[in-house]
Amino acid sequence: MSPARATVATVRAAALLLTLGGLGATLWYGLADPAAAVAFGTLIALGELTRRGAAPEEREPAPLAAAGALAYALFGQNGGHATTHGVLQTVAVVVAAGLAGTVPHVARGNGPDLDQLARRILTVGFAAACFQPLYNRGTLTAHLGQGPSYALFLAVLLLLTALCDAVLAAVLHRARTGHPFGPLLRDELRALLGIGSAVGATGAVMALGVAAAGLWALPVFAVPLLLTQVSFRRYAAVRTTNRETIASLARATEIAGCTPPGHAHRVAALSRAVGRELGLSGSELTVLEYAALMHDIGQLSLVDPVDGGATALLPAAEQRRIALLGAAVVRQTGVPAAVAVVVERQADPYREQPLPARIVRAVNAYDDLAAGSACGGLGALERLRLGTARDYHPDVVESLARVLARGGVAPAPSG
Repeated sequence: MSPARATVATVRAAALLLTLGGLGATLWYGLADPAAAVAFGTLIALGELTRRGAAPEEREPAPLAAAGALAYALFGQNGGHATTHGVLQTVAVVVAAGLAGTVPHVARGNGPDLDQLARRILTVGFAAACFQPLYNRGTLTAHLGQGPSYALFLAVLLLLTALCDAVLAAVLHRARTGHPFGPLLRDELRALLGIGSAVGATGAVMALGVAAAGLWALPVFAVPLLLTQVSFRRYAAVRTTNRETIASLARATEIAGCTPPGHAHRVAALSRAVGRELGLSGSELTVLEYAALMHDIGQLSLVDPVDGGATALLPAAEQRRIALLGAAVVRQTGVPAAVAVVVERQADPYREQPLPARIVRAVNAYDDLAAGSACGGLGALERLRLGTARDYHPDVVESLARVLARGGVAPAPSG
């Protein structure tokens, strides 16, 4: 078994063992405080029912379910009365309710992501293990009381839980893709500032609200998160529309016969993978992807089309002219100004280029040369290595080689 598969298998096995332990203990000893278990379980199941297919950048597709699970892990009092449900029952209720909420999705052929399910189980287990034993033994209330010190403890525990979840997500993503761990972890930590922070804050406030007012606090505090979820979904929809618009513009060169079919999407997919390999993340990757999709749009302004659309084979001055024409077009599309800069600088000597422009230039050349080389990808990669004195940055070329050695990436659909 490869190390990547072993990592994924280990995480899933740990989640499965924790789940079996939780379900077994709950069946053996019975439910402590059944009313609270049903209330939190119903909230988690409803959260899963509202889950939709997530966009690639959407970190948490079921924020209400995640907040409810976290609240149950931090659930210490019910209307002033101490609870004793413990760690294993917490895991059992979260798993059972989550699976119940996914039944309609499974019936429609949209089952849960096993890695995401494993993350939630382990993260909730971590939070419950840090909180429940201390609370049930009276250690927390004896030393911190119920005032600001207790709230500070919950805040620190939320940060540790979020860090645990981010590390797990980055580890699983690295195992699936082979991308560097550091940029992946940065992406996960940045995502916590969005819906992740709303989930954590809502989970803690729910637990505190139920402690003071009872289970009636659950629906009251669920409504703001539902509204936040709707807002994030609309934002994700806008980003998806922008990406589709840019992808359509990229296809214009193919429809006009200026570039081979799928060229822009192949360059964008490979550029994004190389960017991750070199440590880019977040908005940097978005700019890189948009620039790669639109890197050839300047060919639409040419009177005589480039043979085969292979700009890498043109003289430097002609490459520069096409890049300038393309940047002028990109500036009219409303995308971030950084995208136009990358398109404009892609034909410069690499020592004068920003990193995204270096990536686009090398990957575009690879795709152009691979299509026209008798040796295919190997021959194209060798020609890039021979051009590292001026045209292609050595680090970018070697990163491209590593991505290709792992099998490259599947390009986005061109339709």
